[in-house]
Amino acid sequence: MVKGMPPRPPSRPDRVSLWRYMRLFRKDILSAQPEKLYRAWMAEFKTPFFRSYLANDPTLIDLVLKQRPDDFPKSDRVGEGLRPLLGNSVFLTNGETWKRQRRIIDPAFEGGRLRDTFPAMQAAGEAAAKRLSERGANWVEIEEECSHAAADVIFRTLFSIPITHDIAAQVFTQFRDYQRTQPILNLAAFVPLPRWMPRPHRKKTRHTAKAIRALITQLTTARMAEIKAGTAPDDLATKIMTRVDPVTGETFSVAEMVDQVAIFFLAGHETSASAMSWALYLLATHPDIQDEMAAEVQAAFSQGVSFSALSKLKLTRDVFREALRLYPPVPMMVREASCPERFRDRPVKKGAQVVLSPWHLHRHQRLWDNPDGFDPKRYQTENGKHCLRTAYMPFSAGSRVCTGAGFAMVEGPLLLALLLQEYRFDADPARRPVPVAHLTVRAKDGIWLQVSPRN
Repeated sequence: MVKGMPPRPPSRPDRVSLWRYMRLFRKDILSAQPEKLYRAWMAEFKTPFFRSYLANDPTLIDLVLKQRPDDFPKSDRVGEGLRPLLGNSVFLTNGETWKRQRRIIDPAFEGGRLRDTFPAMQAAGEAAAKRLSERGANWVEIEEECSHAAADVIFRTLFSIPITHDIAAQVFTQFRDYQRTQPILNLAAFVPLPRWMPRPHRKKTRHTAKAIRALITQLTTARMAEIKAGTAPDDLATKIMTRVDPVTGETFSVAEMVDQVAIFFLAGHETSASAMSWALYLLATHPDIQDEMAAEVQAAFSQGVSFSALSKLKLTRDVFREALRLYPPVPMMVREASCPERFRDRPVKKGAQVVLSPWHLHRHQRLWDNPDGFDPKRYQTENGKHCLRTAYMPFSAGSRVCTGAGFAMVEGPLLLALLLQEYRFDADPARRPVPVAHLTVRAKDGIWLQVSPRN
């Protein structure tokens, strides 16, 4: 492996026909992307039924996500595969339903509230470090460990229970089985099929989603009873379930809360686990940056781990930010034109699919310096600062930006810091992970790192 260069996408064919693209796409959306899409400002995909447009132009992205988001609602086709698990969650809804959900959810994740969740995040990180110590100096499949840690964070901050709690452990186990059976983006997004054509879900996917939702219902029902009894802890679940919508005067029912908890778990566990795994791999392949980051952590935590110490972890934050750039957990998102449009002098018909792709945007050759290189210090340069504002959206952007973005930017650097404080991570050159898209961007055969005590 060339120092300073992370692995490129599995393949970047120069030219592909539509039918070859569809075959590659069905196998894995990342390996299907031709080289020219990392240079294009826009691309049009023609099918017998619909048109889809990939928008890499920052001006178009700004239009869709920030200037006129109501004119480009989230495509229903994105939810086809995720509906059995997520129901009518905030990730899938549009319009007034979505606005009502965000009015109830957003206050729980406001900046001042993050300090309240910090002790639970710290406890989960320290538990993860302890689990690694029990392995000794050994080769570890780090995605599994990061998934365990991220799930622990969610349960501790949401329901005040650790991952060792019986129901939490069952949800985690079931979700591990679910996540590799369902891509977050299916072929219909790029090459939409007629709405009348059936899209049956896999039997195993439906069964696992039903089991996960049943477990979440148990937790949510129990919490509702605690709220009524006045014994509920003041965690995220309680904050959200007791929040009254200032417009309608309503709160979430148990059924509505189950939908939201499902997306909190997916978004808060899957995406964080993906980003942390790739960050540790990138550090393992760049030992000089790893050593510099470890020194920063030691200095920041010299008086103990605290919320205020996070402000000293500048390189650590940029390492996590760079992992999100190179391996955005959600590689593509789809909107739908609700009225006729014109993009870069091309007509866009009502109903056309507009694909916004962090995977392409974050590696765009006409925007970023050294787009495929791992360089966490790029954010101190003029190009890096500019691209951070205009060509960086791991959490989406505008009004539909992920409500947990701030949460993730505390959790990720903190857990990385707690692990780097204790351990050194080394990569095996013979085991280069290949990114593929399941629910999030994961490694095809896992990410194997050698973990050894730092001292």
